[in-house]
Amino acid sequence: MKMNQLESRQPDVMTFSTGDGVLELCARAQRLEEIGKFEDARQVLSAFWQRIGDRPKLDGLDESARAELLLRVGTLTGWLGSASQIPGAQEIAKDLISEAGDLFDRLGLRAKVAETRVDLGLCYWREGALDEARITFDAAIDYLGDLDSPQRLRSILNKAIVEQVASRPEEAFRLLSESEILFECSSNHALKGKFHHEFGTVLKNKGLAEHREDYVDRALMQYTAASIEFEQAGHERFLAMVENNLAFLFVRLGKFEDAHQHIDRALSMATHLGDKGFRAQFEDTRARAFLGEGLLDQAEKVAGSAVRAFRAGDEQSNLAAALTTHATVLARSGRYGDALAMLNEAVRVAAQGGDPETGGVASITTIEELASFLPPADLQNYYRSAELALRHSQHAAIRSRLGECARTLLAIESRPSTSPTESSVPESTSHDSSLEEQVLRYEGELIRRALQASDGSITRAARLLGVTHQGLAFILNGRQKNLLSSRKPAKPRRRSIIRYH
Repeated sequence: MKMNQLESRQPDVMTFSTGDGVLELCARAQRLEEIGKFEDARQVLSAFWQRIGDRPKLDGLDESARAELLLRVGTLTGWLGSASQIPGAQEIAKDLISEAGDLFDRLGLRAKVAETRVDLGLCYWREGALDEARITFDAAIDYLGDLDSPQRLRSILNKAIVEQVASRPEEAFRLLSESEILFECSSNHALKGKFHHEFGTVLKNKGLAEHREDYVDRALMQYTAASIEFEQAGHERFLAMVENNLAFLFVRLGKFEDAHQHIDRALSMATHLGDKGFRAQFEDTRARAFLGEGLLDQAEKVAGSAVRAFRAGDEQSNLAAALTTHATVLARSGRYGDALAMLNEAVRVAAQGGDPETGGVASITTIEELASFLPPADLQNYYRSAELALRHSQHAAIRSRLGECARTLLAIESRPSTSPTESSVPESTSHDSSLEEQVLRYEGELIRRALQASDGSITRAARLLGVTHQGLAFILNGRQKNLLSSRKPAKPRRRSIIRYH
């Protein structure tokens, strides 16, 4: 009999009626959970727990067994709730995990208390409550100190995931770089695979944002390492996530045939697993591929399917991102009113879920896609909303988009009036002056960051900002002279073989 069949077979209630028997069952369920076999893990616990919303049977168990059973049921509730997009599942999971944490704390089991905090943070992350997730992971790291524990690695890894989602790739990069040696020493294939997968995602996003071929190459190497570890662990769910991230990379590189092949594999795995949450994420990637190809009818169909799936569950951050993709398709199809309503919903959903960064991206998208549809005053409001939401963003591409939005607004404000009742020479107002100062300040901040990231090279900084070398030099010698001292002579650089779009 194969290991997973042995692990997931129906338990005998009489055999496992003692505390030790329950701990054995929970250990078996946890091993299945770690490789993504959530339904099998639920079956292992079926003598004590049947479905999400039911409270596990705790009568007659000692505190240690009760705590472990509560934790396992709580974590499985979170994962199964995400996979099936069950509303309210994350709140139920948080209650069960918190109760387990209180019991472990009373028993003085330090590593188990930290484990509950990590699993609690995952529930917040699934909901899109990124600040709460970050605080919870930090608490677990601080609680463990230098204790050599798999929970410390889980805390670091999941905090890096949150920082990446929250548009703080530099912080995610730092966390993963500093902890790489710790993960290399681990014998847990699933955990090592998750590390390589997340490091690959951070490198992929940095490489695309900064046009760094070396980062893209490193990302591909990390994804390969992740696939090897997941295959050894038998973790099909995360193999699917690797395929999806490779698809996203090829979409950004304009290699749509390759992208669709990876999406096909990811969707096949998600369908086989019956994971609605993953399937919706992969459909969102497919919609972006169709959007890049200009296939708007196909993009709208798939984007709509992703939105419908996420509406059914608790994952507000993913819903806001899918709404933004769908709205972009609608805007490019000329359905501006529908697009605006959907983008407003994305901003609202992201705010309610505690993910202002995703809401900020929706506000940016509103300006990018609907600048010709909305009045200047509305565009200014969206800009201010985006700037506030993204004020801590370290994501070069997002900050560059925000800068482009600022310049769009300034150009709109500078247009001469065609109304015969207005003066042909517009009067300068404090509001106009404030807007221009805001744009110049933001432009200067973008250039300063780009020069720092490129070690003072104007050529590389211009590439990061999406402008020409001549254009950036003109700005520096004109309205941003205070940044001239940050320049350094450009060094010869190998031509990239990757074509960016």
